[in-house]
This record gives sequence, structure tokens and C-alpha cells, in this order.
Amino acid sequence: MRAMRIHKLGAPLQLDEVPPPRPKAGEVLVEIAACGINFGDTLIQKGTYQEKFELPFTPGMEICGVVRELGAGVEGLGIGQRVAAYGGVGGLAEFAVLKAATCVTVPDAMSDAEAAAFLVAYGTSDVALHDKAQLKSGERLLVLGAAGGVGLTAVELGKLMGAEVIACARGAGKLEVAAGAGADHLIDSETDDIRGMVKELGGADVVYDPVGGEQFTAALRACRPEGRYLPIGFASGTVPQIPANIILVKNITVIGFYWGGYAKLRPSVLTRSFRRLFDYYEQGRLKPHVSHVLPLAQANEALTLISTRKATGKVIVDVQA
Repeated sequence: MRAMRIHKLGAPLQLDEVPPPRPKAGEVLVEIAACGINFGDTLIQKGTYQEKFELPFTPGMEICGVVRELGAGVEGLGIGQRVAAYGGVGGLAEFAVLKAATCVTVPDAMSDAEAAAFLVAYGTSDVALHDKAQLKSGERLLVLGAAGGVGLTAVELGKLMGAEVIACARGAGKLEVAAGAGADHLIDSETDDIRGMVKELGGADVVYDPVGGEQFTAALRACRPEGRYLPIGFASGTVPQIPANIILVKNITVIGFYWGGYAKLRPSVLTRSFRRLFDYYEQGRLKPHVSHVLPLAQANEALTLISTRKATGKVIVDVQA
């Protein structure tokens, strides 16, 4: 099978021909149709992700494909069934072995590209806003990086949950995308005063931050008393240091959140979230935004689109192309 593999951290992926894997007990072999590219994939390529993998290996966190073989003891899945899954790595190949427990069936109306764009981005925002921050209708939500893969889903889900959403993104084009997802207020992170504009609107009850860096400080200072701050990631490349005096004076709660950790910590959290999200999709309340679809051989270009923040929403690799 064809697989894009990392042979050296920080170097481009190589297109290799390798033997297909075989499923063990509790696993399934999936023929991959599409792989969603995430910011975490760019960190894995560089070797700066929180999890490490033995070289050479195939990156690709989330996929959509068809079950082709069942390992011993697998129940609830059948040959030929279309599934989406979060496997951490392995998605940029024509076949992958995945734990059966991580696979969820895909609605018939959902395309392969939409399914490959769905789990990580929507799952991250859903668990962050619903379970961790417990966002309430009528509260004010500030989303940084609001046109990115996870940020755009936070805008969409925030509106669905009844919040007043402030979207912060870089440039008019990205802000237009955030507005299309339902944002009530728009802030250009390149030219606008984030802290001043949010405070003029009354401050933020919840901040969703996949960016970090200088925007973290501005957003934290724009929080209302008893606000909740969610550090989701650090796309700016700078991990901020939390000023304890500000969170003390305003009684702000900073909520650490690593979505992928729940796959091992408490998988039931993800299962409940996926069920809720697929229900929203089938009701027509969620519309995954895919800005680019590239063939497998151009996976390096897909990673570059994410790392340089030139994409909006999700970038998908069509593995069979």
C-alpha cells in the first residue's frame, strides 16, 4: 500500500510502498478514503507533540474509510461499514489498523471529506464548551483563531448553544468565514485591540484559545469576573505563562484541556460527544467547512497549509487520489 511516512523529524514526509497492516484482537483494518489534517499533525512532524512515535511512521490523526477486516472479538462493526475514527497516527496511508472502540459509524448523508473533518475539530470544541466550560445560553464567548480548524467549530457550536460569539481572526477573508459560521462580533487580530473591543462589548464569560502568545494576555484581561479560560493549543508557537494575579483578582478559572487525552482517560466522554454531534449534523445544524482537498502525494502541502495558517476550516487529504 502507499503511505506518507516520517523518516526524520522536521523533514518532509516520503511516499513509500509498505505492506498493509493486519488487525489484532479488538482491532479493525480500514481502507482509508480521506484523512483530516490537524495542527497537531504539524507538531508530530516536527517532534514537538506531547506524544512521541518510533521512526519511521505514518502521521494522520483522523480518518474516514471502510472496514475491510475484523480482528478477533470485534463486535458492533461489520465488513463494508463506513466509519470515522481518531487514531492519533496512521491516517496518511491507504490502509490503517484501528481499535474498534475508536470507530464510529458515519451518517449516510455525510461525505468522506466531511467525516474526516469532523471528529477532532467538532469533538474538541464540543467537549471544551459543553463538558469543560459548561457554556450557558446568553453568555459571551470569545473565540481566538476563529477561522481555523477548531476555532470555526467553536463559533458554530457556541451559537448553537445560545452564546453571543465574538470571533477573532486574522484578516477580512477569515473574518468573513467566521461570520458565515454565526459570529455576532468580529475582531481582526492583526489590526484591532482585542482587549479593548471585548471589554467594550461587556467582557468575555468564556474564552476559547487555540492560539496562545500575545492574544492570550489580551483575552485573559478581557475576561469578566468568574470567567472561564480554555487553553486549547498554541498555534502562535508561544506557550503563554499565566499571570496568577489576574486570575486571582477576577476569580477566573483556567481549564486545562487536551481532547486526545480522553481517548485513554475516559473514552465515554468522546463517545457521548460524537453521538451528540452526529445528531446535530443529521438535524442540519452543523456544516463542516473544508477549504482544501489534496491527493495523498501532496500531503506535505496539506501540512504546510495548516502550519502557515493559510487554510480556513479543515484541510483534507484524499488518500485514494
